Amino acid sequence: MKNILITGVSSGIGYVTALYFLERGYRVFGSVRKEQDLSALHEAYPDQFTGLVFDTTDENGIKKAYSKVEEALQGKGLDILVNNAGISVNGPMAYVAVEEFRHQLDVNVLGVLRVTQTFLPLLGFDNELPKGHIINISSGSGRVTRPFMGPYSASKFALESMSDAFRRELLDMGIKVTVVEPGPIKTDIWTKAKNEADDNKYAATVYGKVYKNLEKMVGQMEAIALDTEKVAALIYDIAEGKKNKTRYLIAPKRWMFLAAIYLLPDRTLDKLFKKQFERLVEGDN
Repeated sequence: MKNILITGVSSGIGYVTALYFLERGYRVFGSVRKEQDLSALHEAYPDQFTGLVFDTTDENGIKKAYSKVEEALQGKGLDILVNNAGISVNGPMAYVAVEEFRHQLDVNVLGVLRVTQTFLPLLGFDNELPKGHIINISSGSGRVTRPFMGPYSASKFALESMSDAFRRELLDMGIKVTVVEPGPIKTDIWTKAKNEADDNKYAATVYGKVYKNLEKMVGQMEAIALDTEKVAALIYDIAEGKKNKTRYLIAPKRWMFLAAIYLLPDRTLDKLFKKQFERLVEGDN
């Protein structure tokens, strides 16, 4: 039986991926921040699933989780580490609170660093255990930055770079590093985005009209979002060695993302985004 650790399994990509691997015979260690979020997976797979409770910003909590996993493995190593836990902080760069931005980076970048550094020994780093595979869940926003998603994009761009550094530094160790870049996916992130649009804490700013109509754009993106299981299936294929690229973009209308990344000049993208948000402002008239 292979062993995998997935962070952030309370919902979304993490939860569905945990189920996907459990259904295929893996022993899954899954982390959440709240104990009650473990109950569904525990009840469905009491012998295969081991829950871990920690926040990726809490080094002591991560170290305690490491001890629990190490004890459970009884001298064996981890085959796969999936760094999935993350948050999304959005807002105009002119107004976003520095503390919110800092927390975004602390979770999405330093959180991955803390977890990876802590669990490297179980992945065969500097010891005789079999060499494991690190899979970092980034985002299409880690390749293209949309307006008002600056903090989130910054964290994912940083994760992309950090993943490259880890991959190149671990080559001689035999430890693989792969990045998965989901585009719009059907998760509860859309409900959160709609709630943020309703709250409109930027109503009194120069971006007030845009934010008033932002829910319209969120709804359009939600309508084309991919099923979460498609991401889980991709992660599984990577873990099983069926896919060997360094990064995988998975998104609806994938060609548009690829064009934005590799073909369109910055100024062209700027104009496209400008038109999109002009339409949002006009929607208020």
